[in-house]
Amino acid sequence: MASKNCILIFLTLVSIFLPLTQSIHFKFPAVFNFGDSNSDTGNLVAAGIESIRPPYGEIHFQIPSGRYCDGRLIIDFLMDAMELPFLNAYLESVGVPNFRKGCNFAAAGSTILPATATSVCPFSFGIQVNQFLRFKARVLELLAKGKKFNKYIPAENYFEKGLYMFDIGQNDLAGAFYSKTFDQIVASIPNILVEFETGIKKLYDQGARNFWIHNTGPLGCLTQNVAKFGTDPSKLDELGCVSGHNQAAKLFNLQLHALTKKLQDQHSDSNITYVDIYTIKSNLIANYSRYGFEQPIMACCGYGGPPLNYDRRIVCGQTKVLDGTSATAQACNDSTEYVNWDGIHYSEAANQYISSQILTGKFSDPPFADKMPFLLNLQF
Repeated sequence: MASKNCILIFLTLVSIFLPLTQSIHFKFPAVFNFGDSNSDTGNLVAAGIESIRPPYGEIHFQIPSGRYCDGRLIIDFLMDAMELPFLNAYLESVGVPNFRKGCNFAAAGSTILPATATSVCPFSFGIQVNQFLRFKARVLELLAKGKKFNKYIPAENYFEKGLYMFDIGQNDLAGAFYSKTFDQIVASIPNILVEFETGIKKLYDQGARNFWIHNTGPLGCLTQNVAKFGTDPSKLDELGCVSGHNQAAKLFNLQLHALTKKLQDQHSDSNITYVDIYTIKSNLIANYSRYGFEQPIMACCGYGGPPLNYDRRIVCGQTKVLDGTSATAQACNDSTEYVNWDGIHYSEAANQYISSQILTGKFSDPPFADKMPFLLNLQF
């Protein structure tokens, strides 16, 4: 395990020191995040819709933290790099949550399109944007009454100079495969992105100017999708991932990228950064052993053993009677060996690697590889 950590640390330092030349301003007073379980730090759990049990959070937090991971998420590592505290969930009311450096509206299971009666999560992108509007109005209301919020940051800087981050869309695509054909899913992408554009413009009208947008990852490489849709070997690619899912993700990302370029052209006073998460994650899965991992697709926490260790009937940490026998979905001995944590989400070790690649700036448009903004403020 120590050797694997050394490999990750070495790769992180190499990937960051090499492109370092001239710094640019990347000091934000606050961060506001919108997304799904890839960046949810506790909203779905705080809403009482789901509970998370051990072994979630076993690394770093030692207890379940509201994150669908064994430890930290990509957004946690990025907040560290910006020398900002982890984002508190908007719905978290216990433990005196601190929103002085931003707020997280992401909720596991959320979609860009409005939620339906069968949706896992009611907090779709439009709802998250409305939650932000309520949050902003409440902050300004308190300030008008002379209440202290952040004595070091004027309210206009807090919102207008803050960073608005987005990692959402995965569930719109992945969920659709259960009821739609590939062609129907592809045909729905423009409507999904119209909804996303509406939310972005609403935030822009509220003064947001700095946007950081992640595209969606290789959905076909998630253990859950391989188990459900990959039983026919002809539907798998050379990496063992479901080809149709990955192709849909690529088509979504192409249109999302085009949308970010259009928005940048329309709003020259804004800064819109598009981050190619798909390429980073695909490279990790294709070259997993190079980065210190031993399992690129099999879940660490699950039930059933190799090759996937995933059974949709029982979630990580749960004990149920299956086929007349008591079964428990347990964690593997060393999650740092696994890219996938629970069949749907990445492990902390994988999130750490992905974050290190994001921070090189080579996977962003516009790229900032020659203007490394974080000045090595890394704490992981």
